[in-house]
Amino acid sequence: MTSTEKTNYLIIGNSAGGIGAAEAIREIDKARAITIVSDEPYPVYSRPLISEHLADGYPLERMLFRPPDFYENSNIRTLFGEKVVQVNFNEHIVKLESDRTITWQKLLLATGGLPIVPKIEGIELKAVFTFTKLDDARAIDRSLNQYGRRVRAVVIGGGLIGMSVTEALVKRGVQVTIVEMKEQILNTILDEEASALEEKVLTDAGVEIITGHTVSKIDSYLPGEVTGVSLDDSRPIPCEMVIVAIGVQPRIELVSDSEIETNRGIVIDRHMTASNPDVYACGDVAEAYDFAYGKNRLVPIWPNAYAGGRIAGLNMAGVATEYQGGTAMNSMRYFGMNTVSAGMVRPPDDSYEVISSEHDDVYKKVVLKNGVIAGMVFSGDIEKSGIIYNLMKDRVNVDSFKQVLVDDDFGLASLPEEIWRARLAIPASLLASSATSIEQPEEALTGE
Repeated sequence: MTSTEKTNYLIIGNSAGGIGAAEAIREIDKARAITIVSDEPYPVYSRPLISEHLADGYPLERMLFRPPDFYENSNIRTLFGEKVVQVNFNEHIVKLESDRTITWQKLLLATGGLPIVPKIEGIELKAVFTFTKLDDARAIDRSLNQYGRRVRAVVIGGGLIGMSVTEALVKRGVQVTIVEMKEQILNTILDEEASALEEKVLTDAGVEIITGHTVSKIDSYLPGEVTGVSLDDSRPIPCEMVIVAIGVQPRIELVSDSEIETNRGIVIDRHMTASNPDVYACGDVAEAYDFAYGKNRLVPIWPNAYAGGRIAGLNMAGVATEYQGGTAMNSMRYFGMNTVSAGMVRPPDDSYEVISSEHDDVYKKVVLKNGVIAGMVFSGDIEKSGIIYNLMKDRVNVDSFKQVLVDDDFGLASLPEEIWRARLAIPASLLASSATSIEQPEEALTGE
């Protein structure tokens, strides 16, 4: 007979959101039991660093998001390498694949996302990989080490995952071809101008980019081996490896047969609470408030997952706290090109105003709605992008000085005094007697 274990706080998922929640709970509740269940066997690591693991052999110890003794010091029970197969939300019971059961009082679903894998011929071949977790990077590494010659790889998808694995593969000496269904790479986070700059640095690095097409078949002329792919126009591309990097979808299978409300992800309120008052959700699986769009939507990025997890944890521990919202915020450096994007980069209609500048491989764009920043893209020169982001996050009306936002010499001195003084907390009485340049403490606004 299987015994039932008990916990006060059960967290399913051991990435940014789950850790954020556990830390917030422990700040409020020092005693009651916290249990984290994860189907991965590792302590929490930074998922963005899996590309460094593949490219340069980063060991797990350098990828850890928290020290090895974090769980013990925080009095958190862990069940790693354990998969949750069923949740009874009414009776507050979860069942694990090992047949163990756990009862809980408050539950956080921080299950993240699953890679989207198309149903095409050959997708089951052994040299076909995804790239969202450490074991994916390790599997690709083992495959590369089997070859005694230069490997050719096709990356299906030109988004962030595709860019990340492409750079890692190029560092390993792999010849990469990217196949992107849309007409430009990074199409969900960049506009056409910024995407063109990114495409240039990739092609300069020897990467072939094919846009406006899909892979219709993965070819195998040897049993079990990848020998190439065929595109939707029947064009063949020879390769020994395929990486599927189309994107991720929320892992909502645990709530699919329940009364928990879902849309694309789990629907939550500003307290990160699902439709069951004892159930919370955060991270890639949840539709949380996006301040740039003014509504709940999926925003699968690491900082938002952690911030949302903290809000969930506070509320689980009884401290009513509202999530102020996050938005898409991506800072990337692929093949030496610095790019930052945030919020709405493609205005849906002409009610939005766009201010931009472009010269010498530097591109800056700010999207406004009724004088408030709704989105931004900076490529080549991102030094002052932190100021723009904070103006957007704080919903500051920039109408009176909007034209300077994309100037080369834009900085704190470009802002009206009442805006930068409030952010730097400089008393007015000190300004008259101080000769210090206000450019000095810029990190106070940018967070750098």
